[in-house]
Amino acid sequence: MEETKSRFKRICVFCGSSSGKKASYQEAAVELGKELVERRIDLVYGGGSVGLMGLVSQAVHDGGRHVLGVIPRTLMPTVITGESVGEVRAVSDMHQRKAEMARQADAFIALPGGYGTLEELLEVITWAQLGIHRKPVGLLNVDGYYNSLLSFIDKAVDEGFISPTARRIILSAPTAKQLVRQLEEYVPECDEIASKLVWDEVDKLNFVPGSRVAT
Repeated sequence: MEETKSRFKRICVFCGSSSGKKASYQEAAVELGKELVERRIDLVYGGGSVGLMGLVSQAVHDGGRHVLGVIPRTLMPTVITGESVGEVRAVSDMHQRKAEMARQADAFIALPGGYGTLEELLEVITWAQLGIHRKPVGLLNVDGYYNSLLSFIDKAVDEGFISPTARRIILSAPTAKQLVRQLEEYVPECDEIASKLVWDEVDKLNFVPGSRVAT
């Protein structure tokens, strides 16, 4: 497979610990893993080998790229998460997990998932809105899985709760190839309020990413 150079060293993937009912979700996870390999991008994810998490991590690992799984110690027993591939980094709780995943990544992608995926996704979107980081965030919108979420966000824009600038933080595409291309081309915007905020204490707080700008 011919490799394509990326501006990203690592991408964090949020996804379900279940596989979902459609084969297309599972196929998309494998497709995303192969796309990362083709572009020579390493993976950061929530650890474990079950569900979509297992499929994307195995695809990246099989392709010879580095896989970093960040997982709270409580969730480490293999009866819960399965046997992880690559490097496993244990943390004390869910807050530290999100912080470490965000710190290690240059961009974020959400595959289909449930409450945990949405919680991780919305937090990094909020951090981007506040200017804590300027890393791109994308939804792999397989078979329209995220259409309802995007409609809700558009409704929030219409009702004045989310600014048009903040809406443009979220990228989406139906295939991994299209989505990664959008992430590569993303140019962050900064609204007037966020541009005035200074996050010098970020590392000390230990719940937000350590780097404001992806390199």
